[in-house]
Amino acid sequence: MAVKTRSASLTEEEDSIRAVDRERVQALRAAGSWKKRLALLLTLIGPGLLVMIADNDAGGVVTYAQTGAMYGIGFFVPALILGGLIAFSVQEMTVRLGAVTRRGHAEMIWGRYGPFWGWFSLIDLVAANVLTLITEFIGITVGMSVFGVPPMLSAGGALALDAAILLFLRYYAWERVSLWIALGNLIFVPLCLMAHPRWGAVAGALGHWTIPGGFQAAFLFVVLANFGTTIAPWMLFFQQSSVVDKGLTVADVRQGQWDTAMGTLAMVAVAIAIVVMTGTLLHGHAGVGQERIAAIMATVGRRLGPIGQDLFALGLVEAGTIATIALTASTSWAMGEAFRWPKSINLPVRQAWKFYLPGILGAAVAAGVVMIPHAPLGFLNLTVQVVASIFMPAALLFLLLLLNDREIMGRHINRAWQNAVAIAIVGLLVSLNGLYGIFVMFPRGF
Repeated sequence: MAVKTRSASLTEEEDSIRAVDRERVQALRAAGSWKKRLALLLTLIGPGLLVMIADNDAGGVVTYAQTGAMYGIGFFVPALILGGLIAFSVQEMTVRLGAVTRRGHAEMIWGRYGPFWGWFSLIDLVAANVLTLITEFIGITVGMSVFGVPPMLSAGGALALDAAILLFLRYYAWERVSLWIALGNLIFVPLCLMAHPRWGAVAGALGHWTIPGGFQAAFLFVVLANFGTTIAPWMLFFQQSSVVDKGLTVADVRQGQWDTAMGTLAMVAVAIAIVVMTGTLLHGHAGVGQERIAAIMATVGRRLGPIGQDLFALGLVEAGTIATIALTASTSWAMGEAFRWPKSINLPVRQAWKFYLPGILGAAVAAGVVMIPHAPLGFLNLTVQVVASIFMPAALLFLLLLLNDREIMGRHINRAWQNAVAIAIVGLLVSLNGLYGIFVMFPRGF
C-alpha cells in the first residue's frame, strides 16, 4: 500500500508542476493579440522540433554522407523529401495521441494490449535505442578527434553532459537547452553552400528520379538505411511522452502540428544539404563511399579546407549530442511508463531515480561499446539504420491501432486518408525489407 501511495503522490506532483505551465499557456491563449499568439506558439513548440532535428543524428549524418558519396544526388534528393512527408505523417499522429490521452506511448501499449505486447514493444525500443546510441557516440568521438580530443575523453564528456541535462533540469529548461543545442544541426547548410553544388542538377533530380547503378542489394541496403534514419521507433515514444510531460492538451494539437512541420522542414533541409555536399565533393571518388566517416571527413577537408573539415566535425558532434539527449529521455520515459514508475523530467532525482536510471545506463553501455578497438564503425552505422527500418512496421501498427480506437480517441481518431497513408507507409517498409531479404538470399537472382 505504501508503494501505491508514494506512486500516487509523485503523479500528483507531476500534474501540479505541469499545471503551472498550463496556466501560462491559458493566459497567452486568452489574450488574443498576434503577439500573444506568437508567444503561445513559441511556448508550445519543442517536442516536434526536437524529435525531427534529433532524427538528423550522428548516424543520420554518416548515412547521408555515405549516400551522397556512393550514389550522388539523382535518386536521394527526392527520396529525402518523400521521407520527410512520411515522417511528418507518422509524428503528427503521436501529437494527437499524446494530447488526447495524456499518456505516453509505452503506457498506452501496456494498458491497452497487455504485458506480452508491452514487453515486445519495450524490448524492441530499448535494443534499438542502445544500438542507435552507439552510432551517436561514434559520431561524437570521430568528430572530436579532429580537434585532438581522445575518444575516452570525448565519449565520457558527452555522457556526463547528457546525464547532467537530464538529471538537473526540469522539463521546460531541459527542452530549451536541447533546442539551443539542436540549432547547431543547421551548420551543414553553409557547408553545402561552400561545396558550390550545381543547383541545376539538384533541381533536375526532382524531375528525373532514376536508380543509380540499378536495383541491387547494396542500393536497397542504403535505401533502408535512409528510411531508418528518417523514421525510427524511438521517435514515436519520444514525441508522445514529450507532449505529455510538456502538458499539451487537445487545445494545443494545432500548435503541436506546426511544431512538427517546422521540425520536418529543418530535418529535410539538413539531410538534403549533406547529400548534395557529399554528392558534389565525393561522388565518383573510388572507395570513398565505403570508407569510414573519418575518411569522408578528411576528404571534405581536402576539398573545402580546414574550416570545412572543422565545421563538418562540429556538426557531427552536435548531431550525436542532441540525439543522445533525446534517446536517453526516450528510454527513461518508456521504462517509467511501462513499469508505472515516476515518468517526468520535472521530478527531482531523489524522488524519481528509477525513471532516470535506465536512460543513463543505456547511454553508458553505448559509450563503452564505442571504446572497443577496431570496430567496423561505418558498416555498424548503416546496419543500425537498417535495423531501425525493420523494427518500424510493428511500431507503426501499434500507433495505427491506437489512433483508430474510438474509445480512447473519441472524435480525434484517424480519418480515412490518414489510415490510407499510414498503411501505405507500413506497406512500403515491409516491401523494402522483403526485397532486401530476397536479394540477400538470392544475390545472383532466381
